Amino acid sequence: MSPRSASLVARQTLSPERPPSSGQRAGQSREGDPQDSVESIASVPPPEAPGRPRFLKLLRREPACLGGPHNKMRRFLRPGHDPARERLKRDLFQFNKTVEHGFPHQPSALGYSPSLRILAIGTRSGAVKLYGAPGVEFMGLHRENNTVVQIHFLPGQCQLVTLLDDNSLHLWSLKVKGGVSELQEDETFTLRGPPGAAPSATQITVVLPHSSHQLLYLGTESGNVFAVRLPAFRTLEDRAISSDAVLQWLPEEARQRRVFEMVEALQEHPRDPNQILIGYSRGLVVIWDLQGSRVLSHFLSSQQLENVFWQRDSRLIVSCHSDGSYCQWRMTSNSPKPEPLRSCVPYGPFPCKAITKIFWLTTKQGLPFTIFQGGMPRASYGDRHCISVVHSGQQTAFDFTSRVIDFTVLIEVDPAAAFDDPYALVVLAEEELVVIDLQTAGWPPVQPPYLASLHCSAITCSHHVSNIPLKLWERIIAAGSRQSTHFSTMEWPIDGGTSLAPAPPQRDLLLTGHEDGTVRFWDASGVCLRLLYKLSTVRVFLTDTEPNESLSAQGEEEWPPLRKVGSFDPYSDDPRLGIQKIFLCKYSGYLAVAGTAGQVLVLELNDEEAEHAVEQVEADLLRDQEGYRWKGHERLCARPGPVHFEPGFQPFVLVQCQPPAVVTSLALHSEWRLVAFGTSHGFGLFDHQQRRQVFVKCTLHPSDQLALEGPLSRVKSLKKSLRQSFRRIRRSRASSRKRRPAGPPGEVQEGSSRAERTGLQNMELAPVQRKIEARSAEDSFTGFVRTLYFADTYLRDSSRHCPSLWAGTNGGTVYAFALREIQLMHRAPVVGILVLDGHSVPLPEPLEVAHDLSKSPDMQGSHQLLVVSEEQFKVFTLPKVSARLKLKLTALEGSRVRRVSAARFGSCRAEDYGEHHLAVLTNLGDVQVVSLPLLKPQVRYSCIRREDVSGIASCVFTKYGQGFYLISPSEFERFSLSTKWLVEPRCLVDSAESKKRSRPRNGSGPEKSLGRARWVEGQVAFAPPRRSGPVMEHALLNDERVLKEIQSTLEGDRGTAASLAKAKALSTPCSNQA
Repeated sequence: MSPRSASLVARQTLSPERPPSSGQRAGQSREGDPQDSVESIASVPPPEAPGRPRFLKLLRREPACLGGPHNKMRRFLRPGHDPARERLKRDLFQFNKTVEHGFPHQPSALGYSPSLRILAIGTRSGAVKLYGAPGVEFMGLHRENNTVVQIHFLPGQCQLVTLLDDNSLHLWSLKVKGGVSELQEDETFTLRGPPGAAPSATQITVVLPHSSHQLLYLGTESGNVFAVRLPAFRTLEDRAISSDAVLQWLPEEARQRRVFEMVEALQEHPRDPNQILIGYSRGLVVIWDLQGSRVLSHFLSSQQLENVFWQRDSRLIVSCHSDGSYCQWRMTSNSPKPEPLRSCVPYGPFPCKAITKIFWLTTKQGLPFTIFQGGMPRASYGDRHCISVVHSGQQTAFDFTSRVIDFTVLIEVDPAAAFDDPYALVVLAEEELVVIDLQTAGWPPVQPPYLASLHCSAITCSHHVSNIPLKLWERIIAAGSRQSTHFSTMEWPIDGGTSLAPAPPQRDLLLTGHEDGTVRFWDASGVCLRLLYKLSTVRVFLTDTEPNESLSAQGEEEWPPLRKVGSFDPYSDDPRLGIQKIFLCKYSGYLAVAGTAGQVLVLELNDEEAEHAVEQVEADLLRDQEGYRWKGHERLCARPGPVHFEPGFQPFVLVQCQPPAVVTSLALHSEWRLVAFGTSHGFGLFDHQQRRQVFVKCTLHPSDQLALEGPLSRVKSLKKSLRQSFRRIRRSRASSRKRRPAGPPGEVQEGSSRAERTGLQNMELAPVQRKIEARSAEDSFTGFVRTLYFADTYLRDSSRHCPSLWAGTNGGTVYAFALREIQLMHRAPVVGILVLDGHSVPLPEPLEVAHDLSKSPDMQGSHQLLVVSEEQFKVFTLPKVSARLKLKLTALEGSRVRRVSAARFGSCRAEDYGEHHLAVLTNLGDVQVVSLPLLKPQVRYSCIRREDVSGIASCVFTKYGQGFYLISPSEFERFSLSTKWLVEPRCLVDSAESKKRSRPRNGSGPEKSLGRARWVEGQVAFAPPRRSGPVMEHALLNDERVLKEIQSTLEGDRGTAASLAKAKALSTPCSNQA
């Protein structure tokens, strides 16, 4: 047998599982009860190439055969109550849901307070969210999950009123408690009619808060207007304005028409609080005297009324109508039959849609701003969602990609001012918030510091990176600023309230992959999740749409003058572009992204534009395998020749997996210049420095025919795709069991599986409960690669450590290249692999020690391997790979691990004390902390509803006990498991604020404001030991003085460790002892 075809295999078959004895803790392994078989497989890679790194040479060394009995496991005593440990747990662990990032799901109402400069958004689920200056956020939730229909701030007060679709009114207040403001619901009220009255008699259509701060006027479907006194919501019968009372003041000619139906508009006189305007749907508008209870003026239109605007000087009223027209009415007219001063159909003469809302705003220059919603030609543009702005001969119809919910215009607040002088247009669309600068020529959009449209393209994956070095941070911001030149330089105009929390002590990035092939970099350091930079991988591939093609391109003479605004674009040119895995090295600036069609791109950060060809390498994962044929989607075609790239992350090599199945796992080691990738068919290792493939390993099992089928369907909903995938998987598994006989026991695992684009990615996250049981090797989807991990540890013997690559599959196989294969007997999917050094501390990240940000790992003591499957945690000693400890998760309630990550938990009492533990998310939505290396459960909290499959699938942990998960397609919920590091909005809003706010200035520039605002918008608080309620996270210090103090501390601890004398450590790793 030739050396190339030879392989050395030694298998040790272990005894079957026995029930635990009475003295054994539930879920803990008993002494001498190993579950796994250990195999040693030597695969021979291609001949050595000159200059190949030492790690690559090690892959060819023939391993030693494993054999002999396993080390005896330590028997655990029944745990007792340890008061000291319980107190320490309270100092280390505390669960809080702290802040919601992103855009509110299904918004339904918009409100704005000119005096507070606070914006309010209501949703269909009954939530009310308030936003002011960056970091000033509040959220309230109605007891009833009804849709919020309207939001109105009381003039000059820290109070607002919400109207729900069940016709109930709710009074909310911003009250100061403990030095910070809180949003509280004070009163609730439902307008009642007389016994036997029709529901329409009291169905509220319009709400008008009166400037007296004590009255609400409520217009109804019946045409009556009711008055309610605040704050007790007491109905004032003597102040009600009935339609009959109005009718008797109208001339005979107006009485003959059926002018009364529902009330469409209520407005207070701009100068006289004793007069209000009432607009009825049939076209009648009256000015009502509150003191004299009479009609002072009336205006009658022939078209159905939609809305009314009363000009600032009170001399002009503008009404908009259902036929796409608006009319101007002069208040000084004494005619018994007043005619409109002007009637206009902006986009006529053909039939147009209704103008639903209009503003007519004066300026110092003399020419007014006319801003209205709708009015587009019905036949050609009736499906557009537009808001038009007309001023000084310029007209633009801003075209939104989602339905417009409401809009408002920010104007001069001082009531004594002679002109409105509008400076910003605020539009709430169904999928985003857009602010337009009305002071700058061309009316450019303003970049928002919060309310980001995370789902502008559907989120397909996420990746969190803590403690970003300042140099990399600045380079990413610089690249992003060049993409933001189309934004206005205006400062954010919604700046009410004051943020009281300190600046975040570290820089964190949240990277999101999207269906359209983009990766977005978000500043996740504090409360506000702000977009820093967007990377597009589309340029690398040939698609139907050219990368420079503009969706909003339109000729100058086109009418209507449409202009696309906003970032929401749910459509993808090709669903194969979708990003599935992301891995960023914060020290080297290398980035790896992998997609739906088996594409793996390696990118590096470049501060300048570049034009170069992207080198292409094919990785055939089915090499030397016969009888397999891929039936899924085709690979993406790479663009030939040089490609122009903007400053930022630029790809230099493309690894194309064959078959082009979705990439399920990814790992990057910048120090070794290696990238590992896995699919449903196997995994491979690529040297991106020498541009050569190191090896590939096929894990496809003969029974895994489903992994070769994979029709790619375009699915816009994560939940929908999950449901479809699980149905296919269940049907396929059932049919495959019927067709295929069971294979011989003890056969070496070559299995792999699972390939449908979305099902592949998310099957692991299905919240299915079951008892722990051994799985057959014939199960479908047993071989697709779930996790990849690089480690410098002991594999050959206990005297020499070497680089290694670890891979875990869905069939419970763990490969350690090029030395060993570990097969979990129950064959549960492997979701995590971790190596602990001699002090039981996780190995540092690549280049972390080289950058003096971590202590060197202890290479003197024995290392330990932690393998986390869906059903259990197991610790092995290295290099013998003998089982040492085990914790079963499925012993109770059918829990299965969905996400696992090592995290450092610092004490809120002792600054220099911390412990490394595992943060775990299960299919039941619980988050748990498990100690290292003893595998003792510490705390357990209910975090996500078990029915929320998409939320569980999207969860990502940080290195300091925080986490993010999607609560809707457009919102991340942030939570914390740490008592020390918590992120929350801590702010103050005061209506009695004496300082006069100035209008937002232009000229700061997006790049300037971005860099300056970074450290004032996030809020970080050191929580007291027994504090309850939400708060936030963080840890790397950007203060040079503090870094020097840490450096001197580390130097003292390390003694003669000269190589680490310049340390700027985030924290000092310590052993996990109670």
